[in-house]
Amino acid sequence: MTILTQTKDIIQVLQNAKTVAVVGFHPDDTKPAHYVPEYLHRQGYRIFAINPALAERGAQAFGHPVLATLAELRGGADVVEVFRRSDKVHEHLEDILSMEPLPKVVWLQQGIRDDAVAQTLSEHGIDVVQDHCMLSDHRQYM
Repeated sequence: MTILTQTKDIIQVLQNAKTVAVVGFHPDDTKPAHYVPEYLHRQGYRIFAINPALAERGAQAFGHPVLATLAELRGGADVVEVFRRSDKVHEHLEDILSMEPLPKVVWLQQGIRDDAVAQTLSEHGIDVVQDHCMLSDHRQYM
């Protein structure tokens, strides 16, 4: 697998993905970590929110309980979309690799990069998109 940078590869991810797990989901609808997955939900994607603090409170998002970890997501997700600062991405590597099945793609939202994590994910057969906004790319290409 590889780090995806070509427009055709991004379009293929957007076309083929059905489920998206959102790491760092935020309850504030003015934050990108809320309105981007909300937009994707309205476009027909199944969205699963991952946020330990919200999970502890029993929160719901997009018709599902908010989960504390990716490992709790039964059946996996096609895409893991990460809304955490670049210096925090490595904290989620073990959780991503514990998913069963592994995601096809890990998408680091616009402004987020971690080349070392991307390389490790790629070595495990997971495609990676870095520094792209799923909402903007979806609006532009779909």
